[in-house]
Amino acid sequence: MKLSSPAPSLLISELEPTERLPNLPEDLIENNLENSQASIPSKQLSRRQEIEIFFSTFFTIFVAELGDKTQLTTLLMSAESNSPWVVFMGSGAALISTSLLGVLLGRWLSSRVSPKVLETATGTILLLVSVLLLWDVISA
Repeated sequence: MKLSSPAPSLLISELEPTERLPNLPEDLIENNLENSQASIPSKQLSRRQEIEIFFSTFFTIFVAELGDKTQLTTLLMSAESNSPWVVFMGSGAALISTSLLGVLLGRWLSSRVSPKVLETATGTILLLVSVLLLWDVISA
């Protein structure tokens, strides 16, 4: 027996603030709803899109971390300590913690700054770092 699909629901952004959060006082709705709307996605991601984001993030971070100072420090600590699993657990916990911090900061920023401004600021900062590194190599 095939069930019919439910009627299309309204998007959160199409509802009035009092319809979205009927139990909250009006002052909380007025002060906080505008800031929180930017972090609410307008559509749900498909399982395929979530998997693509996961692997894109994994491979980007994996390649970026190869041969960097964190990996070299972990290598040296493991060689000196004779306890590779303890070093693995410690470095893994540190990397998870810094990644969590980055995710939380990114989510906070995305609720306050438009993606275009965030993208432009990030690109500008990375370009500035690249120019400074190039200047350091040339002047040395």
